[in-house]
Amino acid sequence: MSSGDKLITIAIHTYEKAVILKTLLEREGIETVIHNVNLIQPVISSGVRVRIHERDLPMALRIIESTNSADAEHSHNDTVLIPVDFSDYSLKACALGFDFAYRNRGEVVFLYSYLNAPYSDIMPFDSDEYEATDFVADDSTIEKVSNDKMDKFVALIKQKIAAGQLADVKYSTVITEGIPENAILNYSKEIEPKVIVMGTRGKNKKELIGSVTAEVLDAGKFPVLAVPENMTLNSIADVRNVVFFSNLRQQDMISFDSFTRTLGESPVKVTIIPVIDKKHTDNYNVAIDALLNYCRNRYNRVQFDCVSIDDKDFVSGFDKYAKTNQVDLILIPNKKKNIFARLFNPSVAHKILFLTDTPMLVVPV
Repeated sequence: MSSGDKLITIAIHTYEKAVILKTLLEREGIETVIHNVNLIQPVISSGVRVRIHERDLPMALRIIESTNSADAEHSHNDTVLIPVDFSDYSLKACALGFDFAYRNRGEVVFLYSYLNAPYSDIMPFDSDEYEATDFVADDSTIEKVSNDKMDKFVALIKQKIAAGQLADVKYSTVITEGIPENAILNYSKEIEPKVIVMGTRGKNKKELIGSVTAEVLDAGKFPVLAVPENMTLNSIADVRNVVFFSNLRQQDMISFDSFTRTLGESPVKVTIIPVIDKKHTDNYNVAIDALLNYCRNRYNRVQFDCVSIDDKDFVSGFDKYAKTNQVDLILIPNKKKNIFARLFNPSVAHKILFLTDTPMLVVPV
């Protein structure tokens, strides 16, 4: 099978949405198949993969982009999910979360999950933010404490909106019991958010929300924007310099295509950093040139470049690069058993996640 004949996943939807997309693509002459269908009850299946031949990716992206643009004119329901633990870095995530919702004419949902007494040793985001009094045996007391915390948090959000520090968008709150990563993943399946925005602690701090964020990234079926505590970026519109980790396949452009729709017309410079071993890759330079040509032709308002990290320790090499270049955003396509399997194994993922004070957007492909 040639590289162009290889089947790739272009989207993951519910069964109903997968069939709609399949029909749309096939009308334009693109052979499409759907996988992971529950044959007994297909209508209620979730996580159905829509797959096409890799050679058809550019045309498929144009069709989806056109469809999404048309839908956007009639839809105002793009939800931004912001899990919170009422910490300062949780609040920091709201800046980009609200800006993201505003730009997509969507709304924000704050999600807080609390733990009952038997799980008091499991700290959801940052153990410093939870006191023993938060974990009491009486369910009604736990619920009251949680609601009080959320009320104070919302009051602060209202102040920031009134002061012009946050975009004025509609928001709501959800409080649930459970381990945070499970609560986030389960609720995401229910509402299918456009993006999950999660705050992270600053670099050099080992008590990380990362244990939660990494779980959501690894299992994620939705884009996740990780916002560091010491981030200086105030708006998506301020993004100018993006680092894009890639395994040099056109399939990675699915995540980049999704990313560009959030930027609108903002001009940016994108530096592609290959996450691939030169020694084990045939025609390495040819692959780089092909991807750069594809990007430059499709996104002619964006300046593309490619930088290789040659250090034996990729994380250390990227750290050096990040310190000498003004990077506004790190963009990562998350394909299971691909980039995250080779580069972002749990230990390395956490290092990258908290290596800099730069936001990181992970998009499943």
